[in-house]
Amino acid sequence: MTAQSPELPLAAAFPDADREQWQRLVEGVLRKSGAAEATGTAAEDALATALEDGIQVRPLYTAEDAPEAADATGRPGFPPFVRAGRATGSTVAGWDVRQRHADTDPRRANEAVLADLENGVTSLWLAVGDGGVPVAELATALDGVYLDLAAVALDAGADFAEAADAWFRLCDDKGVARSETAGTLGADPLGVLARTGRADDLAGHLEAAAGLARRCADEAPRTRALAVDALPYHEAGGSTAEELGCSLATGVAYLRELTAAGLGVDAACAQLEFRYAATADQFLTIAKLRAARRLWSRVAEVCGASPAARAQRQHAVTSTVMMTRRDPWVNMLRTTVAGLSAGLGGADAVTVLPFDAALGLPDAFARRIARNTQSILLEESHLSKVIDPAGGSWYVERLTDELAHAAWGWFQEIEAAGGQAAALGSGMVGERLASTWRKRSEALAHRREPVTGVSEFPFLAEAPVEREPAPVPAGGGLPRVRRDEAYEALRARSDAHLAATGSRPKAFLAALGPAAVHTARATFASNLLQAGGIEPVHDPVSVDAESAAEAFRAGGAGIACLCSSDALYAEQAAEVAAALKAAGARQVLLAGKPGEQREAYVRAGVDAFVFAGCDAVEVLTSALDVMEVA
Repeated sequence: MTAQSPELPLAAAFPDADREQWQRLVEGVLRKSGAAEATGTAAEDALATALEDGIQVRPLYTAEDAPEAADATGRPGFPPFVRAGRATGSTVAGWDVRQRHADTDPRRANEAVLADLENGVTSLWLAVGDGGVPVAELATALDGVYLDLAAVALDAGADFAEAADAWFRLCDDKGVARSETAGTLGADPLGVLARTGRADDLAGHLEAAAGLARRCADEAPRTRALAVDALPYHEAGGSTAEELGCSLATGVAYLRELTAAGLGVDAACAQLEFRYAATADQFLTIAKLRAARRLWSRVAEVCGASPAARAQRQHAVTSTVMMTRRDPWVNMLRTTVAGLSAGLGGADAVTVLPFDAALGLPDAFARRIARNTQSILLEESHLSKVIDPAGGSWYVERLTDELAHAAWGWFQEIEAAGGQAAALGSGMVGERLASTWRKRSEALAHRREPVTGVSEFPFLAEAPVEREPAPVPAGGGLPRVRRDEAYEALRARSDAHLAATGSRPKAFLAALGPAAVHTARATFASNLLQAGGIEPVHDPVSVDAESAAEAFRAGGAGIACLCSSDALYAEQAAEVAAALKAAGARQVLLAGKPGEQREAYVRAGVDAFVFAGCDAVEVLTSALDVMEVA
């Protein structure tokens, strides 16, 4: 039934609305809430959300916000490939479900590999050499794998040439024609430089990678020699645009090497596979992958590639930065959203990391959940049946366009500095990423970027999940960061205290007045304290100046936190704080902003104030310090 139907007119019965009308409604809401007196566009701006890279997410998008460039999106399978790298997208066979394996024991790795291939995985991402299966044991790890059916992506770091030789020998030994194999041999000299900081043999590694590309072009046309891995930049704390810009600079550097070695531009482009991180920010991930294809199409066009050769082959991997070590079960939710976003964004291959990957080597259950996550997205949710589902969304199209411009600007800075190798060697890339991470760390510390199960809603009583240690990854170059690292350090102090004394450090919640008055702030304080591994003691439910001292001593706490309304604070906080200090409280916190009463509270013994937006890491660190929790 259409909107014009006389039986059910729907929108046809309403007058057309314009942006100005919506802005006037926003003005009214802002005035009532006391948030702002802004009008017009300023009212709309008041609801905008700032992202990294100078991008703002606006509260409303209309056709006016669509990218101005006529060729900003195009059609699926055609330049600039924003909508898909192939005309059919993933609608024919879905995307490639790729599972990572990093067990150094070749027989255990083989067992896991076969289990994955028998249960939904379509390709393998295998760590080889330092940090993975020994190169000499590659045949053992892939025993029973049909190399002409399952694609294999090798991740051998600086040992890529040796691993590639072992791969070709394995194909020959199994009687599999090299032309029938598919995958990626993983040569990434600049990625190794980013990971290790070692540039002593960069020229030799680039030459070897170019030789491997020629070999693949001649003998194994379905196998790509090089990986343009952007994960080192994401895992060092880089923003989305910085990750994209670094990948472009790396890809351009490899094109120069391959064409100088005698490959044509089209053949050189065919030797590259790009690897990006997928995060739980679904729209940002979708826009990232769409922008990456657009940017690379432009680079390849300028380099003289034919239209078909400009398509970017993408491998998306769920982010390790977002994975937490505490409450790791929540990682299943994060990786589900990230995997969904990668598929919707048009990635050719997707790796969903197991939920326990941050703790060590994943077990069989975690690997099963990881692969079944993708199976559900493909087989039950049918996400691959629509090409570029986000296409046409004014928000996504605008975000894609803004990301592309921000990434292009960073790419130009790198090129002006002499290219990716020079920018890494000079420290330019490292300094830029570190600056970005410092800003993000501040947001994490203030809980403006919440981490569920860590900085928000932690569960102190949960038994730790333990796994066999994973191989130590190559280091010495760019750092590897995690969103949970500051809180993990606090929780580790609490764990040590528990192991040494039999109990966690405790904080007494001195709740004033009836439950209806203090519950909101007591809940807030309890949540915040547990984020640092501090156990809240809320017994009795309510105290006053006369009972606070005795209750504090009975609770065995080292510090205390006042919880109530501003009105009761004005009447009782100073007296209760003084009583708590006299009872031995090493620190007294007050839940809420102090306002004009700050000096009076401080004189009475209140040491710090906790409220939404405070520096939680600083508060929790100070609390553990005064309780002498090592």
